[in-house]
Amino acid sequence: MREILLHPPRIRLIVNDKPVELEVGVEVYPTHSLARTLRETLGLTGTKIGCNHGECGACTVLMDGEPVVSCMVLTVECDGKIITTIEGLADAETGKLHPIQQAFLEGFGFQCGFCTPGIIMSTKALLDGKPDPPEQEVKEALSGNLCRCGNYPNILRSVYSAAKAMRGE
Repeated sequence: MREILLHPPRIRLIVNDKPVELEVGVEVYPTHSLARTLRETLGLTGTKIGCNHGECGACTVLMDGEPVVSCMVLTVECDGKIITTIEGLADAETGKLHPIQQAFLEGFGFQCGFCTPGIIMSTKALLDGKPDPPEQEVKEALSGNLCRCGNYPNILRSVYSAAKAMRGE
């Protein structure tokens, strides 16, 4: 006997500290990537879709504190997860930028800015786990993020500046 669903299944997650509930088959479909849902359904356009194949890192967000390329994660896989996007870093009440965002702004850690949200989210995951990482670990943590402008020297300086700021130096 086939089971008849009286109510469409729901996906429940926390996005930038706010509970979100989405109806599967209405607001989100099983084929929708997390990147698509963040941008088109939730209006969080800071998450960029670059290659849509998981190779450029522009769509990197944090899922339960770990960086993921959101174009390669289906929204239906995110039930019960905590998602943080670039919009979730600044203080929601005051608008004050997170120290990483501030360091990138002051250190010119961006040019066109398309890759910047993904790089900042990868940096956040790194610095949350290791407040004073050696250069090689910084490069490894950011290795999944491509900057088409080639602004890597300023990106690295911005990461080190952010690390200092987060350590209170």
